[in-house]
Amino acid sequence: MILYPHFDTNAAGHLTVGGMDTVALAREFGTPAYILDENVIRQNCRTYLSAARAHFGENALPLYASKALSFTGIYRIVAEEGLGIDCVSGGELYTAKNADFPAERIYFHGNNKTDADLRQALLMGVGTIVVDGMEELEALDAIARELGKTQKILLRITPGIDPHTHRAIMTGNVDSKFGNAIVTGQALAITKKALSLGGVVLAGFHCHIGSQIFDIEPFRDAADIMLKFIADVKAATNFEATELNLGGGLGVRYTEDDRGIDYADAIAKIAEIVREGAKKSGVAMPRVILEPGRSLVAAAGVTLYTVGSVKEIPGFRNYVSVDGGMPDNPRYALYGSQYTALIANRANDPKDYRATVAGRCCESGDLIGEGMALQAPRRGDILAVLCTGAYNYSMASNYNRLPRAPIVLVKDGKAKIAVRRESYEDLVRCDQK
Repeated sequence: MILYPHFDTNAAGHLTVGGMDTVALAREFGTPAYILDENVIRQNCRTYLSAARAHFGENALPLYASKALSFTGIYRIVAEEGLGIDCVSGGELYTAKNADFPAERIYFHGNNKTDADLRQALLMGVGTIVVDGMEELEALDAIARELGKTQKILLRITPGIDPHTHRAIMTGNVDSKFGNAIVTGQALAITKKALSLGGVVLAGFHCHIGSQIFDIEPFRDAADIMLKFIADVKAATNFEATELNLGGGLGVRYTEDDRGIDYADAIAKIAEIVREGAKKSGVAMPRVILEPGRSLVAAAGVTLYTVGSVKEIPGFRNYVSVDGGMPDNPRYALYGSQYTALIANRANDPKDYRATVAGRCCESGDLIGEGMALQAPRRGDILAVLCTGAYNYSMASNYNRLPRAPIVLVKDGKAKIAVRRESYEDLVRCDQK
């Protein structure tokens, strides 16, 4: 096992994913290429769904936060596994529709939904719109009434949580482009407004406290604050929320130094926290919605590259350049995100070589990682970067006019293209001569 059970080596010493030889996959589909183990995604969906229903009740619904990885095939997989989805743009809604995803299981997010976005969602029959602010609420109400519809909504609330200090602090995350802060009175004000409108029906509230969270305490803080808010709203308006969306954020292990997390156990603990909080606040246990994204798809992915050059600068560092980089994985350039990498065609050899893995763009910041431990690389080797299923393809670009890489799904010994590689013709398709 290498980081996760679905990464292993075969008799040839090659890295495998889902039992399939990554060197053979690179040969068949070219590089760079995103490879996804479909069975891992499905198993993660099942873990969330079964745990949520066991601990929150049969009406609990995990939503796949599809900004993590959005393409037609992923929506079909999630639909088959019984989850809902969280979309944040018209493009994600359109892709979900292209996959025939059940519209009633779609939750539509976003801090700046346009009138066109709202109309699109209403015409699609999207089940729930998570309203971010007062102007959006008024616009949605007007469009819904124009179309003769009454739209179910949640209101996005900012509870004021710093998930990295595990404390509820009055200013933490209040200064955010998302949601309505409780501490400023804006959350109660938008709630009262929503209850006065005829084009929407308020079901409850949504909050999201961050990502890559490995401890449960921040969720305790969030649940306590949100359930107290539900109680305060009930006291002020006689409205009691029936739905509470606690967002996502459970972490993923990218390197050997990262902690692992048992998602089923975490869900059980969060459910206990919510039950205790509801009892303490004197409100009924609401229907609970969770929004996993990264934790459903990140570990399923590996990106394969071909090594082009190895540059050793004595007294400084070693560079290993590959045929992809920042356009297919911008997360190191954006956040300094750490990954595990290895030479796939010599995966059993010692990782005794330290290098900066550089992309092919004309950009000094085009790096996938620095000081990465690798097997000694050579031109033509296949370099694999693990745990790239989330926020790689979905954030990919055509910088330097590079075509986007394909997505290949592997399952039970078979591989198929889920998203084909872009061509140069694709790059100029929208250009006007």
